[in-house]
Amino acid sequence: MAQQAYVPIEKRLTAEQMRATGLDQLSAAQLELLNRLLNEERADALGEARAAEREVAAREAAAARQPVESRILGRFNGWQRGTVFTLENGQQWRVVDGELNARPVASPRASVRPGLMGAWYLRVEGQVPMAKVSRVR
Repeated sequence: MAQQAYVPIEKRLTAEQMRATGLDQLSAAQLELLNRLLNEERADALGEARAAEREVAAREAAAARQPVESRILGRFNGWQRGTVFTLENGQQWRVVDGELNARPVASPRASVRPGLMGAWYLRVEGQVPMAKVSRVR
């Protein structure tokens, strides 16, 4: 977001407003100082606002990368690329890499954990390998 240039106070107020506030009585040096102080305050406020926005974005990103603990809905008997799992919490995850044939299990516990570089991995209770997955919804 581009920062807009500071507009001096005497350009923002009408002559009547300048008189009503007494600003018309300031010397050129006083008016220059007032404008500098207002501009510095504005820059500080913008910096603080941007810092707060960055902090919120960082918290949201961290929250979005939290591990998920749930159960797979229905019967589980393994996966292959393209398999979509629906969890009890309503999330759906698609296998993007990996293959596993397993003995059928009804609604096993599952966890989805973040990996490196934005990757996610599904681990199913009782199974050693993990599937690389991506969130569908």
